[in-house]
Amino acid sequence: MEIDLSIEVLGLRLIHPLMNASGILGHMPEHVDILKSYGVSAIVTKTFTLKPREGHKEPIMVELPNGGILNSMGLPNPGIIGLERIIKSAKSRNIPVIVSVGGSSIKEFSDVAIKAEEAGANAIELNLSCPHTKSYGLELGQDPLIVYEVVREVSGSIKIPVVAKLGLTDRIIEIAGKALEAGARALTLINTIKAMYIDIFAAKPFLSNIYGGLSGPPIHPIAVRVVYDVYREYEGIEIIAAGGAIDLHSVAEFLLAGAKAVQLGTALILKREKAIPEILKGLYVWLGELNIKSLKEVVGLANRK
Repeated sequence: MEIDLSIEVLGLRLIHPLMNASGILGHMPEHVDILKSYGVSAIVTKTFTLKPREGHKEPIMVELPNGGILNSMGLPNPGIIGLERIIKSAKSRNIPVIVSVGGSSIKEFSDVAIKAEEAGANAIELNLSCPHTKSYGLELGQDPLIVYEVVREVSGSIKIPVVAKLGLTDRIIEIAGKALEAGARALTLINTIKAMYIDIFAAKPFLSNIYGGLSGPPIHPIAVRVVYDVYREYEGIEIIAAGGAIDLHSVAEFLLAGAKAVQLGTALILKREKAIPEILKGLYVWLGELNIKSLKEVVGLANRK
């Protein structure tokens, strides 16, 4: 039986549902080649801000005993001056590029998004959920009205699709609704979760910033629940899932919960070029066992039971 793993997201026809999560890609053209060699169907850039950011001081990342990764990068990026180079690199390699945009104000989000569109981006992902950078991300994304205003301003300033990347909050259903109402074409759910790790021998927090974003398998069941709940509330919307997807089972859970595509972070860090081929092989086998010919048939299936 011939099985079709292609999926349409943001008006883009992707050969399969797996892309990288923002933060995995660097800002040099050669980093695009690395991710393409890993097999992603679309590239999501680092979060770009208006001006360059150096990020936090080392140490900024630690692998945890529970299989998770804690990072506190601090959104390092070259600013909008680096946008054109990375977008052209992706476009020249014939792979769709989604630009992650960050800002500490509504105007900054809009200005960076406009520049990204001018440089040729296929879509914009608004980082409204970074948990470890003061005045950016989650501090804005926890307020439904601010989310609405940011998404409305950006959606009204550009023609390419806008994705709102939302983090874990008690008001996620309300916030998701406001993002959609303001013009978001899709939602990315979820970002890393604010956490910390203490070095018990140094008797102090390991990360220089104290707090970081927890990713990987420990947050996966939480991310699945959020995708499930948001899809159930707003059935038919486009969701890109993120949070601890490292194998067939975790990717399949996201699809069944309602996601059309899945972003990989920890999986690419730990498994590199082996991650995507293993998952795609698993998807073929899984769909074959279910006697399902097309990936789109399983999207949201668990919500229809």
